[in-house]
Amino acid sequence: MGLQSPPGGICDARPVRHAIRSVSRARQGSCSIGVVILRCEEIERPATGDDEVLIKVRAASVNPIDWHFMRGTPYFLRVQLGLRKPKATRLGIDVAGQVEAAGTNVTQLKPGDEVFGSSRGAFAEYVCARASSLAMKPNNVTFEQAASVPVAGFTALQGLRDKGHLQPGQKVLINGASGGVGTFAVQIAKSFGADVTGVCSTRNADMVRSIGADHVIDYTKEDFTKSDGRYDIILDNIGNHRFFECRRVLNPKGTHVGVGGATGNWMIGALAGLARTLIVSRFVSQNFVVFIGKGSKEDMAILGELMAASKVTPIIDRRYTLSETSEAIRYLEQGHARGKVVITL
Repeated sequence: MGLQSPPGGICDARPVRHAIRSVSRARQGSCSIGVVILRCEEIERPATGDDEVLIKVRAASVNPIDWHFMRGTPYFLRVQLGLRKPKATRLGIDVAGQVEAAGTNVTQLKPGDEVFGSSRGAFAEYVCARASSLAMKPNNVTFEQAASVPVAGFTALQGLRDKGHLQPGQKVLINGASGGVGTFAVQIAKSFGADVTGVCSTRNADMVRSIGADHVIDYTKEDFTKSDGRYDIILDNIGNHRFFECRRVLNPKGTHVGVGGATGNWMIGALAGLARTLIVSRFVSQNFVVFIGKGSKEDMAILGELMAASKVTPIIDRRYTLSETSEAIRYLEQGHARGKVVITL
């Protein structure tokens, strides 16, 4: 099963007054039941609510959650998303751009402000977002870099700080250090004063070192669960080792933070991990937690401050246009992106 564009191309648009281009899914499917069709259509420019701002989108980024919503997998998600036809069709969450208009209750943002944050339907020329889900873009950061932050940045920051309870001087291992979450996690852990080990492939080793990793384990040559290292925190973005294997390299009171599964099925990985946590945490001194990041205005501001101070620099692998959204999602789904994949407008 693949991603397909409708006849005439993904941006086969029909004239609409005050129209904008927006990418949506016409059909959801999986490898066994059908084809996912993305279309770039003209729709009415959204009206701004009292607590919202209208953003002229300059960039958006792709996340694994986008293809899960697009495909309607895991299947139990369809209870919420729509059994046969998707209830919500517009794709994208991470966004950066300029404020075009502000609702009557919005006092901290004004037209012309450059912002980044989260909003459903970010793969579009314009999108409305709640002011509380946005932060000012640092001047030293591009729109593309800012758009790459929200989902991956929240996951890395909250996983290390809130679930791992990271402290200066601790030893942290990032499994999947070269991906979207991983590249943020390496830099955030270093900014907290941690000793960081990144796990990645041979081709990504130099990049992971360049963003601050003190040590790199090449998983094509070495299994980190069989190494001599001992860690206070393992932030596991991959989930390709059994949790009993990870215990071997955790300190007695260490914490394993799981944020996904080996196949990218983050929801299935989270539920399976939760079951393991409930069973095993009763009998061991180590802590095993499962985690999915959530939006926070305060954490958005913290990530902005880290970028402004050049302690975190978003890593961008590839750039695509709005009409190439299906190619961007397909590339991310292959699982080899170095950092983030962005849509540029």
